[in-house]
Amino acid sequence: MKATVLYESVTGNTRDAGNLIAAELRASGVDAKACAIDRADLQWLSDSDLVVVGTWVDGLFFFGQRPGRPWKVAKLPVIDGKKTAVYCTYATDPGKVLDKLQAIVERRGGDVVGGAAIKRSDLVGGASEFVDRLMGAGDVQTLVSR
Repeated sequence: MKATVLYESVTGNTRDAGNLIAAELRASGVDAKACAIDRADLQWLSDSDLVVVGTWVDGLFFFGQRPGRPWKVAKLPVIDGKKTAVYCTYATDPGKVLDKLQAIVERRGGDVVGGAAIKRSDLVGGASEFVDRLMGAGDVQTLVSR
């Protein structure tokens, strides 16, 4: 199985989480690569069975949250029919960012099978828990056992 982890990051937290997710996927036997959304390896992405997309929570602390730079995420290459997962990094409250990010990814053709809000004070634990849940998901497990 091959996976691409795409992220949009400003301060580095979402990038770090993406790299941790890719490392956890590799530790689970998945050939994974992480890169910024606007620097996606298109051949790797095309060959991937799983695409993970992440951004940070932008907006006010308890209302008006949205995915960071949603216009960049909306310009993802088309990922028709690919199993996809979403994540966001946050400081205080993720709000409904995962739902909003999922909607953007689905418009690009992704089949979203899971998501996680990862608190920036625990990127390592959040990334590990996210990958554990992904690898236990039936849809992803089917890809791994190919």
